[in-house]
Amino acid sequence: MRQYAHLLKQNRDIRLIWFSEITNLIGDWFSQVVLGALVISLMPDHAGLAISTLIVARFLPPLILSPQAGSLLDRFNRQRMLVWSNWLRAVIGLVHLLPLFDPSLVWLIYVGVVAQSTLATVYPPGLSALIASVVKPTELVTANTLSNATWSAALAAGGALGGIVAAAFGSATALLIDALSFVIAGALIAGVRGYVPTPPDPSVDAAQRRRDASVRDGLRYIRQHKPTLATIFVKFGSSLGNVDTVMAVLATQIFVMGVNGSLSLGIFYSAFGVGAVLGPLIANAIHDGSGRSLRRWIWFGFAIQAVGWLVIGQITGLLVVCIGIVMRAMGGSVNWTYSSVLLQRTTPDRYRGRVFSIDNMLYYVATVFATLVHGTLIDTLGPHNMGWIGAGTAVVSMLPLLGWSYALRRWREPVAEGAG
Repeated sequence: MRQYAHLLKQNRDIRLIWFSEITNLIGDWFSQVVLGALVISLMPDHAGLAISTLIVARFLPPLILSPQAGSLLDRFNRQRMLVWSNWLRAVIGLVHLLPLFDPSLVWLIYVGVVAQSTLATVYPPGLSALIASVVKPTELVTANTLSNATWSAALAAGGALGGIVAAAFGSATALLIDALSFVIAGALIAGVRGYVPTPPDPSVDAAQRRRDASVRDGLRYIRQHKPTLATIFVKFGSSLGNVDTVMAVLATQIFVMGVNGSLSLGIFYSAFGVGAVLGPLIANAIHDGSGRSLRRWIWFGFAIQAVGWLVIGQITGLLVVCIGIVMRAMGGSVNWTYSSVLLQRTTPDRYRGRVFSIDNMLYYVATVFATLVHGTLIDTLGPHNMGWIGAGTAVVSMLPLLGWSYALRRWREPVAEGAG
């Protein structure tokens, strides 16, 4: 843990980014837990479709708009875009309060989530590019593990606190905390000083600069760099077994605790957060930091995910499901962290916005697909057949494992330890 504390102590910008992530994510998970339980309580006869549609509303805008967001991140000031993304999401988040007073306005939850998700499209790729700009290349593994652990710890804390606060003080309080978190997170990002946008080449006219920052040019770069092409499919493969819908239905229909199952849903999200923290921490204590070692650990990540789905499918008790969720999260977290490091190391700064945006777009494609499939299967087969759903998801999760095994044999180029 010493290297993480040292990085936070010595690097003011990473410290601000870290506090911003904590603030943002805890509030975000407050709303996710509360809104998930709320839409199910308002539409109990269509629980699977209600929660699946909510998740799709969260992920569909980034799926469609990520390439364009990447182009904007490579053309304009990334820091300012992240600040205003947070502040505008705070304003829109207040819309979620209205269905609490008039249940017929439940549709506004979906509208608000779509609007927030549209603004959030720049956030993950912009943050990854920003981190790569304010740390040394040798600190990328530490910085990304810290960032991922922040997400995971915020998930563990935010998921549990969201359920507790909603049960104790009501959904309105949790949603107000969510809006406030965006305001604070934006202010913290505004304080970052080390980010210096790449100045435009004065010899190149504006039209040419737009072409150089186009989505097409980004796709050309990815297509020409085979290791990058393989790596941007890691998050896609890890998300073919998306756990959000399954956790929501298990919490609200089988292991019901708290108001509308909000407490049990918070417990599941907390288990996921714990697993997501443990995965990279354990792997970091073993690997040597080389690109080859990171790619091997991604292989293990896919394998652990598949086993986790088999355990989740047992549904013999709350503890067993939590163990499966922890395993699923450990594998996914390793894959998320190390694929990000590999992309940061090898991608020139002028392409980072587009590369990470396309990386995130593929993640959203897989998430939306898995969410719709899981929601349909649950509504068709019923929650009592979750064992079969878990086993089938485990089989599907093996497909990216086979694909990555092929990539390890096919592309053996060394990973550059620094990128301009």
